[in-house]
Amino acid sequence: MTIPEGGPVRAAIVAVLGIFALNGVVFGSWAPRVPALAAQIGAEEGALGLSLLGASIGMIASALLSGSLCARYGAKVMVLISAIAGCVVLPVLGLATSPLQLGLVLVVLGVTVGALDVAMNIAAVTAIRQSGRAIMPVFHAFFSIGGLIGALGAAGAAALALNPLRHLAIVAVIGVAMAIGFARRIPIEDLKPQALDTGPKKSLVKRPVLWLLGFIALCSSVAEGASVDWSAFFGVHERGIGEASAALIYAGFSVCMAIARLLGERIETRWGSQRMLIGGSTVGALGLFIAVLVPVPAFTYIGFALAGMGLAYGFPVALELAGAVGRRADGGGGERELGFVTTIAYSGFLLGPPMIGGIASATSLPIALGVAAVIAWAMAPLTLLANRARRREQQTRQQAVETANA
Repeated sequence: MTIPEGGPVRAAIVAVLGIFALNGVVFGSWAPRVPALAAQIGAEEGALGLSLLGASIGMIASALLSGSLCARYGAKVMVLISAIAGCVVLPVLGLATSPLQLGLVLVVLGVTVGALDVAMNIAAVTAIRQSGRAIMPVFHAFFSIGGLIGALGAAGAAALALNPLRHLAIVAVIGVAMAIGFARRIPIEDLKPQALDTGPKKSLVKRPVLWLLGFIALCSSVAEGASVDWSAFFGVHERGIGEASAALIYAGFSVCMAIARLLGERIETRWGSQRMLIGGSTVGALGLFIAVLVPVPAFTYIGFALAGMGLAYGFPVALELAGAVGRRADGGGGERELGFVTTIAYSGFLLGPPMIGGIASATSLPIALGVAAVIAWAMAPLTLLANRARRREQQTRQQAVETANA
């Protein structure tokens, strides 16, 4: 049932948009400071890639459990706790003096980010069901907008020679205020007994559509993670761009991703999720290839901007579809399915940094980013397979209902 987008529904949507923006600000603040953090701990590509692995380990560790916790305690509680915890941990990155210390701090930060990611996406799915609109890309657009704000702040901090500790401490204070202000406006869910995670967990593993949606999100996260983690580093070390200017590469990536996601509802309504995912993967791969194959700084900005546009839809649409296939007859459900797909997706963040760093150490960073481009394009055939699996699952359910009613 579609609930008019007004009153409590509108307030909930605004609150969830704010939380997505906060998450983007946090991520966009530390990711462009990777070159400064690398210099701070004295790490090169290989060691830095292993350090960045910490965030992915933390996110994976919390993602699947967070879905069940949200089903039991509600997304509002999880959003508030994880958002505040993440802001508190953020400045500690500036205290790391070795790759090991940086990696350990990123593990803890990853746990908070993973929990927040699942909780805010569950809150977004609820808002989508209440509003009756395909606005998941819009929620993720605000993550990109937050990422842009964070990246611009990082560029300013780098230009002012502000060290990561002071810069991230400022972000943390602002972030805690945002978390409290927005999270309290998310309505408390009416948790019904059947909404709790009491079903057998193997049922998720046996559903091909969830694996395929997870792999789509995984490919998207690998390509996006490669762009986020390595774009500034690529600009500095491969194109001779200064750190402050290189931070704007990620800013351009975020701007284009945000614009594409803001247009996502219109595109998905007109063309459907399948064409959106296939077209996006193609544009994303093309952008990464342009960035690495054309040795001109201007094309580095252009390439990553195109990559931002193309990679805008893979992760949010996969999560939207995961919530849809988990919906129950009473209108609830989808928490466990979303947590399952998110866990697979975070494997991309787990595999991406060391893979890119390892390939870069063995060959070169341009070749490593070229591999990320191929992975981005792989979303296209996976989308076709996922659509077929979803139709088969729907047919099986319909047959089961007809048999039960016969």
